[in-house]
Amino acid sequence: MHNKIFVVFLALFLVGCTTTQKSTTVGTVGGAVLGGVIGHQSNHGTEGAAIGAAVGGLGGYAVGEKMKKKFCPVGGEQYDESVKYCPVHGAELQYIQK
Repeated sequence: MHNKIFVVFLALFLVGCTTTQKSTTVGTVGGAVLGGVIGHQSNHGTEGAAIGAAVGGLGGYAVGEKMKKKFCPVGGEQYDESVKYCPVHGAELQYIQK
């Protein structure tokens, strides 16, 4: 029952997030689960989950930052594809040329 509630909450949270937030959340949760499973094998499940969450969160953040595809032509800030206008300068965002 608790797992189903958590999955629904996570799904609703991810709908309104930026790419970086989604990647960080998925990395944190995935790392915590994997770390907990691995840590459980050596009777250190809690410590393994904490370490896995930290490493997974950092990895997810790095992936999310790499996924940004648009930038503000005025200030240079980068955003994911879901943002159309720069929230700082109001300028229409442009795609990053690779």
